[in-house]
Amino acid sequence: MRDLSAAHVEAFLEMMSAERGAALNTLEAYRRDLDDASSAIRGLGSTLGSADADTIRTVISDLAARGFSPASQARRLSALRQFYKFLHAEGLRNDDPTGVIESPRKHRSLPKILSTDDVSRLLAQAEADISKARDQTEAAQRIRFRALLELLYATGMRVSELVGLPYRVLAEDGRFLIIRGKGAKERMVPMSRPARIALDAWIAEIGEVAEEAGFLFPANSTEGHLSRQVFARELKEVAARAGLPSAKVSPHVLRHAFASHLLAGGADLRAVQELLGHTDISTTQIYTHVLDERLKQLVSEHHPLAKQQKNRD
Repeated sequence: MRDLSAAHVEAFLEMMSAERGAALNTLEAYRRDLDDASSAIRGLGSTLGSADADTIRTVISDLAARGFSPASQARRLSALRQFYKFLHAEGLRNDDPTGVIESPRKHRSLPKILSTDDVSRLLAQAEADISKARDQTEAAQRIRFRALLELLYATGMRVSELVGLPYRVLAEDGRFLIIRGKGAKERMVPMSRPARIALDAWIAEIGEVAEEAGFLFPANSTEGHLSRQVFARELKEVAARAGLPSAKVSPHVLRHAFASHLLAGGADLRAVQELLGHTDISTTQIYTHVLDERLKQLVSEHHPLAKQQKNRD
């Protein structure tokens, strides 16, 4: 039988690009993983397009024997899962051989988290810094930083989404931001009142320049907007002035704080997934340690048997 694996891979990558909006780097990662798997499968006397579950299981096990981390093994298996789901959906296979294969267990470290008090100190410091500016240029920079900080904590955006916000990003009523995330997918996130006040102050400061540049945070850069590195540096400087360890604070840590504080306050995991722009709920599940504590508290406070136990105690 003629091996059509290469043609199938190209068709799969074309689908990922056209239908799912996969970025070029993502497509290249899929190609590398599938090419490597194809070579390993050929060494076992089969082909990528016709491999069975035992063959794929052997390929993944071989990665472990060669010292690949569980995360690398899981990524390779994920690429194969997507590929075989595509073949099955297109009628090119009658089965999905990866459906019976368990994912390698990988340890996911808990994200660094700032407490609500830590975030409050950051926000208060950003506010106080404005009045301490030595000149108008420094004042404008600090007004910009306060707007960035308020927006990041209020929405949980990725830092790349934040600094690249287009000028006309607000929904008509001004209560929501429309964010274009990974794969050019748009999502709507609500604006808190402090974030809107901080943003209005920045727009009043920079309005015409931002509108002309097309970005909410314009800068003299290749992209035309503020770089992630500049914002991250300013964030660490403000954290140090607020008495927080600068190594503990980063834009991504604030994104984690947004999600964790929402869940601790009773938000639904699916809602947080939507706000963060995660395609897969499994990505959001890194925050389940927050849910675990809240669920334990709910059970201990509200379950009848738990109440009976307290009364006996």
